[in-house]
Amino acid sequence: MKNILIFILVAFNIHFVSAQEFDTIPKYQKDSSHLPKFTVLLTDSSYSNDKKIPDNKPVVIIYFSPECGHCQITADEFRTRMKDMRDIYFVWVSYYPLPEIKEFANKFRLQQFNNIMIGRDENYTIPSFFKVQYTPYMAVYNKEHHLIKTYPQGTEADTLIDLIKSQE
Repeated sequence: MKNILIFILVAFNIHFVSAQEFDTIPKYQKDSSHLPKFTVLLTDSSYSNDKKIPDNKPVVIIYFSPECGHCQITADEFRTRMKDMRDIYFVWVSYYPLPEIKEFANKFRLQQFNNIMIGRDENYTIPSFFKVQYTPYMAVYNKEHHLIKTYPQGTEADTLIDLIKSQE
């Protein structure tokens, strides 16, 4: 009887672990009907989360690395095009230490815009939700906060603007 119980526990454990390890479908593909739930440590050392994102606005989540050249080019381009993207809410998140994120935000003056949340994803929620492999990674949501498209290696401002306009 003891051996049967051990066998059942081992078999259950192997099945449970195997199911987790081989689940290759990212969470965003399983349910694209809402934004992921997350908490971000902002550059002012306060916390914010997905509930603070304004309703009825398209959202672009950007997972970035402060040292990534493409991320820096994207931040600079988006900053200069913010007049054309003022109705889009941006969530810039990174797993890098907060001082490096703050330096990045200051360098590209991202904190001057009220439609940008930037900070540290301490729980690694965003990259695991999207299975991020490269930076900048972008996920675009419409006004109802349903996923429209992902850009695993980022995209340009004009592409985002055109995509969001096509959803209106």
